[in-house]
Amino acid sequence: MDIERIRADFPILGLVQRGRPLVYLDNAATSQTPRSVVESISDYYYTKNANVHRGVHHLSQVATDAYEQARKKIAKFIGSHVSCEIVFTRGTTEAINIVAQTYGRKHIGQGDEILITHMEHHSNIVPWQMLCQETGAVLKVVPINDAGELIMEEFDALLNERTKLVSVVHVSNALGTINPIEEIIAKAHAIGVPVLLDGAQSTPHMAIDVSKLDVDFFACSAHKMYGPTGMGVLYAKAKHLESMPPWQGGGDMILSVTFEKTTYNHLPYKFEAGTPHIEGVIAMGAAVDYINGIGIDKIAEYEAALLDYGTQALAQVDGVHIIGTAARKAGVLSFTMDCAHPHDIGQILDDNAVAIRAGHHCAQPVMQRYGVAATARASFAVYNTREEIDALVNALNEVKKVFG
Repeated sequence: MDIERIRADFPILGLVQRGRPLVYLDNAATSQTPRSVVESISDYYYTKNANVHRGVHHLSQVATDAYEQARKKIAKFIGSHVSCEIVFTRGTTEAINIVAQTYGRKHIGQGDEILITHMEHHSNIVPWQMLCQETGAVLKVVPINDAGELIMEEFDALLNERTKLVSVVHVSNALGTINPIEEIIAKAHAIGVPVLLDGAQSTPHMAIDVSKLDVDFFACSAHKMYGPTGMGVLYAKAKHLESMPPWQGGGDMILSVTFEKTTYNHLPYKFEAGTPHIEGVIAMGAAVDYINGIGIDKIAEYEAALLDYGTQALAQVDGVHIIGTAARKAGVLSFTMDCAHPHDIGQILDDNAVAIRAGHHCAQPVMQRYGVAATARASFAVYNTREEIDALVNALNEVKKVFG
């Protein structure tokens, strides 16, 4: 791949902070946006701005066509054979909440169990806790080992006839662990249990095929895959969407309304009440085009090489401890230093124009598992380079000079 050509697609990477070129290594929080995606948004407002599914005029039809073309692109990108299984949301968090508050309320009750893992971020914990509080269901948690891998023997022991849903992260945002989702789905389905896969951290970095996986629900966010913020997708098998009650009431999710009765719209519109995030949908489609233009397999291969280089580089820095050493990892390096708190690490790195995340990464149970309040986290995207990892290491040596 021509990384310099790719980097040229991202104008923000040309920023200079405190006299140094920006090194952006906070991609697990949000990735940067290429020019083509930004331009898709301005193009919408310059040439297509109208509401969708409503107008009889030409402009509305143009906007509707662009909106539905994006749905088809996204469906194909994650392996869905029919676009009606793609529901637009504000992001992964809303997608999981929709499943919890619609499928969950209908199918999960007193004494039933929901199975998650110890490496979930808050968005795949709290919605289930809320559902359990409302229904009397019980939340069960699969533990992880010191490397940050699921203990599958414990998963086997916790999966039983009381389990009504398994909800698991594909890639941990705090550890980088890639979970054995094929095995998890096969075991859950063997006893008739549906599976939700949180793909927020996997979708931009590896090929996803929801049909091949046979997963029941899949959630992802556009802003982690070079798209806009406030935009995401819930994929669900049509049979589940058909069985689920609407999430919100309003325009576009109805076929007819009287004061006596409302008839709900067909899939997926039953779950898309009100005027949607039209430009966000179109821009997410542009982000998919951008990823496809490079090739997701090439991205995965390149980022794996970056992770190997970064892991070896950080291992050479005295006092650095990597949290999360699973055999199968994505491009996330979460670490602590003997001499400094993660927030101090983040501040010194920022002084050197190196942007990382410091904190609990909305995954406090993971921090508790390792007995730390927080970690520093460098996370990679396709535009990062080995030279930027060298800049990270140099900045960590500055941390040692200040606090060591």
